[in-house]
Amino acid sequence: MPTGKDTRPQIKNEEQYEALRDKGYSKEKSARIANSEGAEHRGGKAKKYEDRTKQSLYDEAKKVGIEGRSKMTKAQLAYALRHN
Repeated sequence: MPTGKDTRPQIKNEEQYEALRDKGYSKEKSARIANSEGAEHRGGKAKKYEDRTKQSLYDEAKKVGIEGRSKMTKAQLAYALRHN
């Protein structure tokens, strides 16, 4: 157990802890979230847009309703999906 002025327990994900504190979360809640199992591994399992085919990007753009998709390049489709 740490001694001295800073008696905060060890934080597994210090960057996430600080971000949560900046957002106004309490020390306890920030620590709980930053120390939770897999906190650093959360997220979807979808491929990066650059690794997908143009047809796959087109289908996704159609699903979310991006207009003008038929004239877009693969890079433009990826950009449109990221900023939708």
